[in-house]
Amino acid sequence: MRSWAAKLLLLLSFGSAVAADRLPGYDADVSAFTVSGVSSGGYMAVQMHLAHSSRVHGVGALAAGPYYCARGSLWTAWGRCMTGTPEISRSDVDRFAREKRIDPVANLSNARVWLFSGSNDRTVVPAVVDALAKQYALLGAGVVLIKEKPAGHAMVTENAGSACAATEPPFINDCDYDAAGELLRHLLGSLSAPSTQASGRLVRFDQDPFAEGNAWGISMADDGFVYVPRACETERCRVHVAFHGCRQGVEAVNERFVRDVGYNRWADTNRLIVLYPQAIARYWWIYNPRGCWDWWGYTGQGYATKEGEQLRAVLAMVQRLGEPRK
Repeated sequence: MRSWAAKLLLLLSFGSAVAADRLPGYDADVSAFTVSGVSSGGYMAVQMHLAHSSRVHGVGALAAGPYYCARGSLWTAWGRCMTGTPEISRSDVDRFAREKRIDPVANLSNARVWLFSGSNDRTVVPAVVDALAKQYALLGAGVVLIKEKPAGHAMVTENAGSACAATEPPFINDCDYDAAGELLRHLLGSLSAPSTQASGRLVRFDQDPFAEGNAWGISMADDGFVYVPRACETERCRVHVAFHGCRQGVEAVNERFVRDVGYNRWADTNRLIVLYPQAIARYWWIYNPRGCWDWWGYTGQGYATKEGEQLRAVLAMVQRLGEPRK
């Protein structure tokens, strides 16, 4: 069990905050769900897909590379897996599947995969995203790769954020291209047009119960967010998990990602609950200074498998959304 000493010291140093509410159940259909993310969130989405491919039926990833690219090494992550040419292999995937640390590889056959690489992205270069596309092809998935947009390193939107070619906080770029909508349409099939303005509820909830009572201990924020369309308050809805990138959680950019990147308007008209789990920066005991999701092993060597503590926490959040309403 993780020690509470570090968290107690943090509270004594900075003052305690009132915990957010318990994540409600919404009787959502969680037998199958979809995931997406940008940068470290893209890597995290791919990890969630391969670890739980029996339930994750589609993935969207922007500016991310192959599954298990870093192989537990921060230096490999910062080098080959961001600006180099990653090895393209399915050997680790096959090994983890044989060991039952991820779901069977056969589930990936014809899985829906939507990938994006900005032509002006110098943080995760196009060759890295190309390698992810080739790895998925080796695994039998159907891949769409968008790479002609002149985007920097960012979540790409139709009309929100910085200039398209920028790589700067909040890492949300206006490229006249609705990446959230395009990936959702690819993953979910035919969708109704999005609402003009989001009209559902953005619910803040306590992430601690999903992380053995200590989200901070695995570099996750105390609070996460879920967007609930009005229809989903009373009707059964699907679930999509959206992972932010490094320096893009609420502690870094306030609620820009959970409100502005485009998912919520599509959720309103398509009975879709959007879960926005939150990571935070850590500088000691765990070294994660940019608030990235764990795609190189800072929480332990099982980070990319069902053993991964962050993956377990997020899956438990999805499970909670499937519980009956109270």
